[in-house]
Amino acid sequence: MSGKKLPDYYEKPIASGLEQKIADIRHISQNSSDVLVNRIVVGEIPCALLCCEGMVGMSFISQLIIEPLTEIPPMQSSDALFEHVRNRLMLSVDRPVVYNYGELFRTLNSGFAVLIAEGQTKAFAFGAQGYDRRSVGEPSGEANVLGARDGFVEVIRPNMSLLRRRMKSPFLKLELFNIGTVSQTDICLCYLHDRVPEKLLRQIKERLNSTELETILSTGYLQPFLENRSGNLFDTVSLTERPDVLCAKMLEGRVGILIDGSPFAMVVPKLFVESFQSLDDYNYKPYYATLIRWLKYAAFLIAVMLPALYIAVSMYHPELLNSTLLMILSEAEANAPLSLTAEAAGVLLIYEIVREAGLRLPKAVGGAVSIVAGLIIGDAAVSSGLISTPMLTMAAISVIAGYVLPDLNQAVTILRLAFILCGGLWGLYGTALLGMAVMFNLCACEAFGYPLTAPLSPLHRRGLRDVVTRLNFRRLQKGHFTVEEYHE
Repeated sequence: MSGKKLPDYYEKPIASGLEQKIADIRHISQNSSDVLVNRIVVGEIPCALLCCEGMVGMSFISQLIIEPLTEIPPMQSSDALFEHVRNRLMLSVDRPVVYNYGELFRTLNSGFAVLIAEGQTKAFAFGAQGYDRRSVGEPSGEANVLGARDGFVEVIRPNMSLLRRRMKSPFLKLELFNIGTVSQTDICLCYLHDRVPEKLLRQIKERLNSTELETILSTGYLQPFLENRSGNLFDTVSLTERPDVLCAKMLEGRVGILIDGSPFAMVVPKLFVESFQSLDDYNYKPYYATLIRWLKYAAFLIAVMLPALYIAVSMYHPELLNSTLLMILSEAEANAPLSLTAEAAGVLLIYEIVREAGLRLPKAVGGAVSIVAGLIIGDAAVSSGLISTPMLTMAAISVIAGYVLPDLNQAVTILRLAFILCGGLWGLYGTALLGMAVMFNLCACEAFGYPLTAPLSPLHRRGLRDVVTRLNFRRLQKGHFTVEEYHE
């Protein structure tokens, strides 16, 4: 059925007659093979137990639901039967009552068993989930040395339990609802209600409720609705695979968003300086963590600007180089058939092609891509004279520096090429002008009134304790800094 027809039956009340209910269910599902309708007599009342094949645990539903139902003594009416099931039988911990076909199908497709009976305009749902899922494992994109080894999975309820296990405070609130007219995807807002600003929480809920998407399959579907404008170079919503990282953000008053079917959690609002932080920073000695953090700042500048500065200085400002270095570079570039700008752009674009190929290919042949790329680009291209050795070195250093900040990979890739073009056209003046434009764009980014550049701009001295340096926890625990203080 198309998305436009969904409201026609989603708000339709459940019929009272059993045969009519079964007919409506078969009509709405178009006799789908996985929707199982099991007729059963419970307490001398005609009933039917509904479930979705592959979504429920068969042993669980047989022992804890079907057997207790068959042992119910004769009842005078369906009202008495439902009253008995509600008050005298547990059957399942999660037991929602549904009153329309929209709720019925949402619970049915979420792995619930649904009991309908003759003469009842409501139905009982029992949590009997038993679908296959990936077990909790180590996050692939946020590796650490001394931290935990568990990460989010694709099923939302185990993800909620990972947060609750770490944050046993009664102030932790996990608010579950669904979005998507067709998919009815479960979404969970995670926050500490004694720390999150009420205005921020209200605005996030309004944004999510205003979405008119038919389906939500990943975080990228919702992220544009949580960002204020589309011209931002940098994301104002962060992603994480780690429950401990999300707990740390919630302690600062942030809001986490879990999506059923995605192993990533969104965090709102995001700060730019968080891209240079990792969980291991808080396990190392403060002096070593500070050194690593400054290396990341330097790596960001190298990844973005090193090829552009090499081109600008070599083409327009050779007087900045000493005579020995100038002679080495001029001799290396004398035999190259392409300009410095074309060389740099070509090498980096080829790298992006190789990286994408290695990412999308099966693992069995993915390694062969890097071998072929290394032989062709690293050896054959230089030996043939198509690419100079200094340019290939600068591009390689820039690419390796970008690996240090995977959270900024998209922005670094685009900015690196943009700086190369500006440096090739206008020299250092072009790179300086583009750098100012990037700074203006960065300072203009904000999420729900929280600047992306905080606590640097606007300046919050107390917030710099975990930005410029990483102080020890004896000092960090004094006066916990929350995101509410960053509000414009």
